[in-house]
Amino acid sequence: MSEQEFVEISKSFFVDADYKTAFSELGLTSIDAIFSFNAGSNLAKDNLAGFRSRLQFEINSPRSSAPITVFLKRYNRPPVLVQLRNWLCHRRRTSWGFSDFEAANKLSALGINTPKTICYGEQRGVFLEKRSFIIIEKIPNAESLERKLPECFNRPATVENLKLRRAFIGRLAAFVRKFHETNYRHRDLYFSHIFYGDDGNFYLIDLSRVFKPVIWRQRFRIKDIAQLYYSAPGRYFSDMDRLRFYFRYTGQSKLTRKDKVFIRKVINKARRMARHDTKRGRPVPFAR
Repeated sequence: MSEQEFVEISKSFFVDADYKTAFSELGLTSIDAIFSFNAGSNLAKDNLAGFRSRLQFEINSPRSSAPITVFLKRYNRPPVLVQLRNWLCHRRRTSWGFSDFEAANKLSALGINTPKTICYGEQRGVFLEKRSFIIIEKIPNAESLERKLPECFNRPATVENLKLRRAFIGRLAAFVRKFHETNYRHRDLYFSHIFYGDDGNFYLIDLSRVFKPVIWRQRFRIKDIAQLYYSAPGRYFSDMDRLRFYFRYTGQSKLTRKDKVFIRKVINKARRMARHDTKRGRPVPFAR
């Protein structure tokens, strides 16, 4: 596979060279054009910060006659404290859009599947970020684990289906382990941000908060695993399934005292998250 090439078609506006014509046809050739563009499906969510917006639309593909689906993520004037925390995590001044792009590139180079970036850009003031964005391709033939699990989870618990479920849990654990072995942490590692493809591969999305902590690495590992624990539906994943995940994730067959302390911290954090969501009338996935 040839190396991806980005070209700067206007100030701080970069596009995959193969898609330059497609973006020109839509008039998307500048930061202003990106932030005034609304010809797509708005993917607003209740818990999405006010400075963030998401849009889904289609563009012409350079590889076939059929259009492809892309997602535009925009960050418009992030609050000062939000920007400062972002800089602190990445240990330099950086925009939200570029953080997403850079994380995808670095993780992909380390063997972690991520969506393909085809366009990104940023606009800065004297000191702070004004606006930034990233456009990614939809992962073909894949869905988030929150939306869809393999069919074996919906079928009767026969010997064969149980075997398939356990194999899936093992592959998921191996994927998360491989991600954490890069020393990066996601900080938003819910089932909604892990995609599973028809090809049997896992993909990690929503990467703007991904970072490599210098300190508190274990703290953020606990946070990631607690988010996975929390978002794994209780109607599909038993306590034993969660323990199988942990054994495959750690590569162990027995629990040590250190493991038990880690698991207790994960469960306690998941319970705190549950209390928070229950107060706000939100469902608690792992309790189902």
